[in-house]
Amino acid sequence: MDTLTHALAGALIARATAPREPRPGGLPLGRRVLVGAAAAAFPDLDFVTSYMTPLSYLYHHRGVTHSVLLLPVWAALIALIFAAVWRFKPGWRAYYGIAAIGIASHIAADLITSFGTMIFAPFSDSRYALSATFIIDLWFTGIILAGLAAALVWRRSRVPAVAALALLAGYVGFQWLMQQQAIDFGRDYANREGLRSARVTAMPRPVSPLNWTVIVEEGGRYRYAHVNLVRKTVPPAPDEHTGFVARLDAPYRPLRDAQWLQAGLYGRSDKETALARDAFSQPAFRFFRWFAAYPALTSVESGNPAQCAWFEDLRFITPGRDGTPFEYGMCREGEGPWQPFQRLGAERRAVY
Repeated sequence: MDTLTHALAGALIARATAPREPRPGGLPLGRRVLVGAAAAAFPDLDFVTSYMTPLSYLYHHRGVTHSVLLLPVWAALIALIFAAVWRFKPGWRAYYGIAAIGIASHIAADLITSFGTMIFAPFSDSRYALSATFIIDLWFTGIILAGLAAALVWRRSRVPAVAALALLAGYVGFQWLMQQQAIDFGRDYANREGLRSARVTAMPRPVSPLNWTVIVEEGGRYRYAHVNLVRKTVPPAPDEHTGFVARLDAPYRPLRDAQWLQAGLYGRSDKETALARDAFSQPAFRFFRWFAAYPALTSVESGNPAQCAWFEDLRFITPGRDGTPFEYGMCREGEGPWQPFQRLGAERRAVY
């Protein structure tokens, strides 16, 4: 989830959980909302690690600042900072509860996306994801904004904020139900194709909670389709007059007109497979094997003397958008050692 949406959600939760009547030693409503917004945005401060090394973002984003084990520590830190700003009137304990709620809201909102969150860092680097909500969901953000606007109109009541949170929970529940419908569609396809041991998942996609990428994986080979669960006709192909939102929405076809694409971890030809296997298994490529949920070969370069094998994670393919944000590969000169790189458009950047 984007940081702005996190902050807005923290403000909404702060308003919804505010006492009906001011309490002695408690926070004024405006200050409570400010602390809630700041605490909810706080975990994304880990973006500064991206300036350390090219791989720092993969290793550390959604790590210790998103850990439920360290949540009490971060909440105490935020409480102390805000208490100091207001000269400890009231003391830090008055800030602690809403700081903890704000951080918890951030972790929860990230868990419903597909990037993966290390909620047990630093003791475990396992990533957890429900993959029900796209990373930037305008409907999700819109519900929060509507709730905050209503709370401004009816300032004395917390009902608008509570109602908005209830609607938000219902929206996420609806997304989960749509995900199950997309998975069922994938399972039906796998059964028809005789893929009895296939793993079927569905990744949320932008613009609409009805847009999904259904992934069927068996033995390192993938079949995937970009579908809209209720659409009846195929949208027209985008042209130079098509707007940004319509361009992102156009690739998602009705279920009956789904086009199944294919990809593989090691490619298809024997030549591709041998090179891709060698590159993918290298110790220096461990970071990508750890990060990627659905690693797939995108291309093999067999130049003279350079050789490269490039991989992407199917979680992040978004039709209508150029490239993928997480494409990594291994390259070598002749029979020299393999070295890891990231590909950004036409640029190749060493990651170590």
